[in-house]
Amino acid sequence: MDKKRVVILGGGPGGYTAAFLAADLGMNVSLIDENPQPGGVCLHRGCIPSKALLHLAKLIEETRDAAAFGLKFQPPEIDLNRIRDWNREIINKMAKGLVSLCKQRGVEFLQGRARLFNNHNLILNDTDILEFDYCILATGSQPVCPPLFSQVGKRILTSTTALELEEIPENLLVVGGGYIGLEMGTVYASLGSRVTVVEMTGELLPGVDRDLVRVLLSKFKTKFKDIHLNTQVVSCELDGNQVAVQFDGPEKLKSNLYDRVLIAVGRKPNTVDIGLEATKIKTDEKGFIYVDKKFQTAEPSIFAIGDVIGGAMLAHKASAEGKAVVEILTGENYRQKEHCVPAVVFTDPEIAWCGLTEDEAKSSNRKIQVAKFPWGASGRAQTLGRHEGVTKLILDPDTDQVLGMGISGVGAGELIGEGVLAVDHGLKAKDLAHSIHPHPTLSETIMESAEAYYGKATHIYKRPAGRKRG
Repeated sequence: MDKKRVVILGGGPGGYTAAFLAADLGMNVSLIDENPQPGGVCLHRGCIPSKALLHLAKLIEETRDAAAFGLKFQPPEIDLNRIRDWNREIINKMAKGLVSLCKQRGVEFLQGRARLFNNHNLILNDTDILEFDYCILATGSQPVCPPLFSQVGKRILTSTTALELEEIPENLLVVGGGYIGLEMGTVYASLGSRVTVVEMTGELLPGVDRDLVRVLLSKFKTKFKDIHLNTQVVSCELDGNQVAVQFDGPEKLKSNLYDRVLIAVGRKPNTVDIGLEATKIKTDEKGFIYVDKKFQTAEPSIFAIGDVIGGAMLAHKASAEGKAVVEILTGENYRQKEHCVPAVVFTDPEIAWCGLTEDEAKSSNRKIQVAKFPWGASGRAQTLGRHEGVTKLILDPDTDQVLGMGISGVGAGELIGEGVLAVDHGLKAKDLAHSIHPHPTLSETIMESAEAYYGKATHIYKRPAGRKRG
């Protein structure tokens, strides 16, 4: 094959995954990023450092909860300097690994700011012109910070700056009850902050099935100082070394002072100043790039993946899209098939889901059957002292096909892969019910939820809703 030159703009999981596969398949690849090492926001300022801190938070909570088992620990001594160093060590180790993989695969990694010059050239650092046959835009996204909060300087935290752990504020306000706000709120609450969460809608984690969120909410009511729904911040200004905040909501909250305010109200695509105006590429009103089903923009030579095209802003979605584009370019067994994208909220307990959700089915008037298994009946959950969880299947009542799965409980993110496999391959409830799962494990809750659908679950008694096969 003639070695096509592919330039990938953005060194995050979508970008470097595409670069590595393209190189493996014989293409001439350049990977460009503003950071001195690949990894993108996910590695350097997002997924990896936040999950490291969430692990520490979980350890702290486990030492506190162990008193119920007769095991008492002294309160932890928190060394912020060492925590920051440990987090950097993880990031540096993984970044060096990516640098090594670039060299092994012959991927040219270039640091700098790049902009499209036309549909077959881009300019790097305002000096060097790079020609390409194909370009993949994978420039990611950044936190949104509304102008309302612009007057309080360093008292404001974003999902990026919150990871730096400059201090543990005594009183922290989290604006936004989505997964980022709740994850970072979890970290700071475990480290000692009194955390208040305000969410403008009527529920935490909007769009996630309520029965899954209820498991988490019961934990948050003891972890967080306050949770206020249907509430917005209407003013925010400095008051000495604190931030004075006024609210608008049904509870008629008084103005309050906070040491820091964490803004977690969404992210916006990095599509400004990358040269789109020099091409035919179109964006929507929010800046997301329009692509077709093959991730191709209005310029046949330019593709876009990940956060810049919208949808679920998840690293693993970007990686899958990066692989798909390379397969399209090389003709390497590309199958244009919808794959379900799993989502995980890495709080404690975790929430994970994939495929069709119960709320989505209701909103589209789709007929489904829901099968649940409560973790209170799981031997493994009981030994962990974590019986609050639930596993559920969303099933087609006519065919018994698995349409979706939802899990709320400790380690849910490690379990959801079985649901992805079931949904993507059209498995039926009986396939899960008849697969032998090891005992005692949390994975058994998937098997037993399928068994519950047929009225055959060992550890709960439930009549099937009608005569079921299996």
